[in-house]
Formats: sequence, structure tokens, C-alpha cells
Amino acid sequence: MSPGSVTGVWRRHGAPLAAAVLAGALAACAGNGSGGSGSVNIANSQGGDPATVDYPIFYVKRPVPVNAAGALVQDDLRTLRDLVPGSDLYMRESASPSAVETNITARVTAGARYDVKDVDVSADGTRVVFAMRGPLAKGQQAKTPPCWRIWQYVITTDTLAPVIDPAIDPDPATVNDVSPHYLADGRIVFSTTRQDTSQGVLLDEHKPGFVALDEDSAANQGGTQPDFVLEVMNADGTHVHQITFNPSHDQQATVLQSGRVLYSRWDHAPGHDAMSLYTVNPDGTDVELYYGANSHLTGTPAPGTSTPTVVEFMQPHEIQGGGVMSLIREYTGVDDGGNLALINGVNFVENNQPLAAWAGLAGPAQIQATPLNNIYTIPGPSPGGRFNSAYPLADGTGRILVSWSECRLLDTTQTPPVIVPCTTAGLANPNAQSALPLYSLWMLDPLHGTLMPIVAPVEGVMISYVVATQPKPVPNIILDTVPSGQAESFASSGVGVIDIRSVYDIDGLAVNPASGAPVSIAAIADPAQTSAAQRPARFIRLEKAVSIPDKTVIALTNADFGVTSNMMEILGYAPIEPDGSVHLEVPANVAFRVSILDANARAITAPQGVWLQLLPGETVSCNGCHKPQGGAQNPLSHGRQGTFNSAWAGGTAGAAFPHTIASGPAAFIPQSNGTTMAEARMAVSCTTDTPPCLQMVPSVNVLYTDVWTDPAQATPGTPITYSYTDAANPIPAIPTSALCATAWSASCRIIINYPQHIQPIWDAARTGMLNGVQGSVTCSQAGCHNPVSAAGVAQTPAGNLDLTNSVDANTNEFTSYGQLLTPHTTVIMGQPGPTVGPFMNAGSANGGASSAFFNCFATGSGCNAPSHTGWLNIAELRLLSEWLDIGAQYHNDPFAPAAPM
Repeated sequence: MSPGSVTGVWRRHGAPLAAAVLAGALAACAGNGSGGSGSVNIANSQGGDPATVDYPIFYVKRPVPVNAAGALVQDDLRTLRDLVPGSDLYMRESASPSAVETNITARVTAGARYDVKDVDVSADGTRVVFAMRGPLAKGQQAKTPPCWRIWQYVITTDTLAPVIDPAIDPDPATVNDVSPHYLADGRIVFSTTRQDTSQGVLLDEHKPGFVALDEDSAANQGGTQPDFVLEVMNADGTHVHQITFNPSHDQQATVLQSGRVLYSRWDHAPGHDAMSLYTVNPDGTDVELYYGANSHLTGTPAPGTSTPTVVEFMQPHEIQGGGVMSLIREYTGVDDGGNLALINGVNFVENNQPLAAWAGLAGPAQIQATPLNNIYTIPGPSPGGRFNSAYPLADGTGRILVSWSECRLLDTTQTPPVIVPCTTAGLANPNAQSALPLYSLWMLDPLHGTLMPIVAPVEGVMISYVVATQPKPVPNIILDTVPSGQAESFASSGVGVIDIRSVYDIDGLAVNPASGAPVSIAAIADPAQTSAAQRPARFIRLEKAVSIPDKTVIALTNADFGVTSNMMEILGYAPIEPDGSVHLEVPANVAFRVSILDANARAITAPQGVWLQLLPGETVSCNGCHKPQGGAQNPLSHGRQGTFNSAWAGGTAGAAFPHTIASGPAAFIPQSNGTTMAEARMAVSCTTDTPPCLQMVPSVNVLYTDVWTDPAQATPGTPITYSYTDAANPIPAIPTSALCATAWSASCRIIINYPQHIQPIWDAARTGMLNGVQGSVTCSQAGCHNPVSAAGVAQTPAGNLDLTNSVDANTNEFTSYGQLLTPHTTVIMGQPGPTVGPFMNAGSANGGASSAFFNCFATGSGCNAPSHTGWLNIAELRLLSEWLDIGAQYHNDPFAPAAPM
């Protein structure tokens, strides 16, 4: 590959071709009144037998799914347990129209209704693995058994059997297993709703073990789609164990020659909704973005515009010469297909963002895999047809086995409607309606611009999930990690470690995360140049997605979520070192994110927007953070090693950081060049602390003590203590256990429910001035933020804000909750008044209405008389801050007491 050419990775297999090549090569393929604009008709296709793949190929035949009116039932990438009864797995002796075809699954499915999908083949070409479901009843519901299970066919012995023996399967019959793929060592990675380890974590959290919904279903309260995660099992179906912990689907895994697993991940953390490509080691360590988080706006422009539309990245396969091929399409409404893209993931993490080592390349990294013109990724007729699935051959030719449907229209002016070709005139009709797709099997040769038929199209039948048993190089075997030394101790405690070089490293630049202004990390780290009070980043908060059960476990309503469509727990807090570095224990086997906080423990920027995970004993390192999400997409991605060079040089071996303690047991001296303050501190902590590494343990409290500043050279920072159990600053109800309040462990959670933890703040008695009288008052008492005066007469609540625990009949939530967080109409002297509110911003305790609210208690500014300064103590303000930052949900526990009636 030429490092100066973005197309170098493709020229090794001749993929990029001018569109004119296709027009000439396929000119003879359109005709007989059945197609145009690049479509191919089998009757007039080029002659000859394309059977140069002298190995069996496998594929699925299934009926085209239609509703009672005969219209296509569109698939949806977010729905993994759907079904199309009447499917079978077929084997063809070679990739030739004349080859013998055999129904492999007929021995099981004959006389019954089954569905088959997600076919894969072993590297040596001797075994085929796939998902099958059945027998299916008439009117079978997707959520009811029988469910998807993994099956294997051994070619040499002609044997077919489920991989996991149903008689010994430890999971209930309601779990679904799909998307199997062979690992290099013979094991199988697959996508499943088993969630074995995740259910164990739920039990540790003192919740019932259940199969969690994906985030989209959870947000819609009433959705029923379970979350599919990646698990690995032995070839005989034993030792099934979970390796990914994404709260939304991980699916369609494949194995790269490096031995890493490549898969499609549904990123659906708050503020995100896209399917991108990720990689992970087979044991679940080192999950990272591979490609696409900010390359989704690469689809077909909407009609009449030049603006690209959103695509998702599905069905990844590594191709010879490097990089991957992926099907790109919208979630649904695209007739079960899309276009094929070749992605230079060797040099790029995004379409126009190279890895740091290839900074001179400009892109694009993503090009069309086929010279077929006008293949649309948006709903509506696609002039060049669409691909349903594809499998690249490993014979040096660059050819691809594809399931492809030509473009066809339905002429509804005739009775009955007639299928007609996609002519220019027909496509120009704004009411053009696609006919049912006709997916069949073809051999695509991008180098020569040809598309040759292998299996003739049949009306009402679609062919998909094609693979070839042609042997290919066995991928590298990556052995499972066995923690040792200190990592073994972390693993036994159920934690991993997150290491951040500096939170001031934003996409490779030294930046203040709060303002975006350039900074000098060395100057911020030097207490003589920047005091602790001047540092913008003071604490890190670990936040966890809450697993949501379906309604068979507990019926939730919108009232349980409030103004936010998710629930969130807090795992703990830790101080950020002066240079912005963090080296911290994190609970293993959970999806979490981090937020960077100021001295008030309020987030200074949006949380890191994708879910992270750590296995027990694993350490994950990163240079820093990334720009907050803005608009449709972030301009840059940072979630892959090698994306940016570090913006922080770190310390010098054997020398104290400037103006820090340089000698004695309190000195933290770098042992090597480039060491961060957190690494230097933890090296001492893990040697001298009892238990070891005590300083790496988070806390449910927000605590800071200056351990760095040399008092002889600079003034040490003021200690900070925001504690749930501070006797001088009590809160009405502690949102964590008494044990966690004093000793953190991997199972500790901060769970804030508005009725149990926030409303009591408004109802708590405190000393204050009301109507000129000093005494014991509550925020919600009559005469204050209450629709009733002290004399029992109806009034406009103080500040037009009702903080009572009366129940709003429209929302089934406390009135105070809605009035704090949503606009509402005031009532003055019995008449509707102006609209006021919100008084807080859900999702942010800094800025806007939230800042005004907190200023009311800090300085008294913005408040109506009397002054509110000091009415809420620092622990109460901290509780309100963290609740707002994570989303201001009504409940953050699906098993919290029901909303009041």
C-alpha cells in the first residue's frame, strides 16, 4: 500500500471503478422489458458459467414476508428476534447455476414451519453455523417460544445438530441466540439475550435477575425488544459466557485476521442512535470503536437535495488486502437491503479522519464496493437495485457473492397491478411504488464490472445470508487474558481500572473542557501557577445505565421516567489530579460513562457519550476526552487506539512535578518519563496502602484533599467534603446504602428517586424567614411554595412554583416535579397567568435555569424575597446537582415504589 494514497488499500483487489465501466459492461444486461438504469435481467445476462469457486456455497431461502394486503413487511435492524416462517438452509456444490442444490435443514423442518438466518463458515470450510427457530405456530409471536438457537452442519459427515444440547441448556427457553461466527480456536461467538453475567450483576445490586430491554424499548416504556449482547461458547456448546455489556444490541460478529472480533454495535446511549463498527478481543477485553461513529451521514441524498442521509453499518466482513466491507442502509423501510461499502479501516477511523500515524491522508475512507450506479440507501425505488447480503471471496479476485434484487416498479394503474421495469420515466413519477424485492444469488466482480447469476430469481422467494466454504487463512489466535499480580486482586474485587492521561486532552489538543479555550496542562498541573480553586476539572463521576425489565417483570409507565427516557445510577466519585489524570477502579461487567465535574461536583461538559466496559482485572487507557456532541454528529472520533497523539508529556523520571512535595512518604515521584500524576500517585498507593491501591478506590462521597502542593512553595488547596453522612450537613434521605456510604465496593450504587430523595428536601423543616417571622419553615408549607396561604386561602405559590407533594392528575407525579422541570401556566387570582419555568434543566446542573436556581441559594440573586441564601446545605445542593446532571428522572430504579395515585 502506498501510504500517500487513500485508495492504496483498495487497489490491491481492484475495487474502485468508474461508473462508466458499469454502464458499458452491463449495457447488454438490461432488456426484455424487465429492467433498466443498471438492473440486470437473467434472461439476457452474459453467457458462460461463473463457477470458478469449486467449493460448496450455503445460503438461506425464505418467502418474501408480506402482510394481508400483499405489501412487503419491512425488516428493522433494531429487531433481532423477528421471524419469517418457511425458511431453510441450502447447500450448492459450487457457485454455478448448474450446480446441484440440497436443502440441508429439510430433515428438521420438513412438514413444519421454521426460520433460518445468520450463516457463517469455519476458516477451513468444513463446518457451517447458523441460527434456526421452530417449529413455529400459525400466528407465532416473536416474543414467545420456540426461540432462536444456534445450529451447526458438518459437511464431511452430513450431520446437523444444535450447538447447545437443549437437554443441558442452563438458560430458559425464552432466550434467543443469533449471529454465530467461528473464532480462530474453534469456539463460537454469537449474539444473545442470555445476558448471563449482566443478570448476575443485577442480583449483586439486590434486584431480581431478568433479561433487560434494549435502550430503545426501555425508552418507549412498553417496548418488548430484549438487549442482544455478545457471548462466547465452546464448539460443543459448553462454557457460555458474556463478553460485551452494551445496553443495546451487539450483533453480526466476524473475526479479523488479527484475531480480534469485528461487530456492529448499536450506540444508543442518551443523545446517540446509530449502528457503528467495533472490535473486541475474544475474551471481551479492549472494546473499541473500529469505524463509523461519525460517518453515518454518507447515504443517498434525499430527492431534490445534495445532503447525504444517515446510514447504519451492518454485516461487516474483512476483505483481502486490508479493510472491511459493510452493508450500509437505513434502519427500516428500504426493502430489506442497501448498498455495499468498502472501508479503509487500516488507516482511518472515520470517512475523513485518519489515524494519527496516517495524518496526511485526506480520505474518503469509504467507497462504493460495486460499480452499479444509483443504489439507494433511502426508502423508495432504488434504480440500481439493492443488496441484502454479501460475502467476499478469499481467492485474490476481489469477487463478492451477493444477494441482489434488481429495481422493479408496481404499476397500480392496471388491474391487477403489474410489475414493470424501473425506467427513467417510471422512476420520475413522484408516486412510483416499488414491487416486491427479488433477491437472488449473484457473483459480483467489481474489477470487470460484471454481475453474473448463480441462482435464478423466483417470485415470492428471497435468498440471503450467503457464504462460501472456500478455505481462507486461519486468523491469529488471541488467548484469553488471565489476570495476574495486582490485576488478579482487582479481578477478585470485581473491578477493572480506567486510566486517563488528562481530561484536558480534547481530541489531541490541550483544552479547557468547560470553555474550549486552549490551556497549558503543565501550567494547570503546577500549583504555583494554578491553584486548586482555579482548576476547571476537579472530580470525575462514574455513571451507569439502569437495566429495564419488560412488563412481565414489572409494568412501568412514563411517570416512572419523568422528563427523561432513561434511568441512571451513579457508581462513584474520585478527585482528578492537577494534570487532569485519573487512575481509578471501576465496577467490571457493566456499561458506564464518565462525567467531568467542577468544584461543586457539577458537570462542566456533556458526559462521554458512549458506553464503556471493563472486564474484571482489565485496565483501559486513553489519552483524554473528546468534544461534546453537537448537531447531528461529532466532527471527530476518539474511541480507537492510535486516533490521536497525547497532548500531555507527563513527568520526568526521578523528578518531582513542579512545586509538589519532593521527598518523604508523601512524595509521588515519576519512575519513568511520561508518567502522569495519577500513575505516580497510584504507584505509591499500591505499594504502601492498606489495602493496596486504596487511593484508586472511588467513593459515593465527593472528597478532596490536596496531597500534591508543597506548602513551602505554594498554598495548598482547600479540602472539599460533600458527604451524605455529614452530621453538620444532613440530608433527609441517603440515596445509597449505609455500608456504601462508608466503604465503597463494586456493587455500590447511588440511586436517586425524586419521591424518596428530592421531594423530602422541599418538605424538610429548616430555619428561615417567612412573612417577616423567623422560625422553622419548609419550602412546601402553606404560605410559601404552596397554592394555599398560611391562612388556608388559595394563593399563587411563591415565585409561581408549587413544591408540594400533591399529585398531578395528568402525569401521576408530584406537582413539584413537573413545575420544576417543565413550563407551566400560573394562576393569579383564579385566572390563568403567564407561562413560567422550567426552574431547572434536566441533564445539566450548570448553566441556564439550573444556574439561576443554585445561585438563589449561594448568593440570593434571582430569588424573590425572602433571601434563600444558606437555606439548603452543601449536601442537599450536591444531591440536587447530581440528580439534574444524570437526567432528573422521576425514578432511577425500576423497582422503586410506584408513582403516587
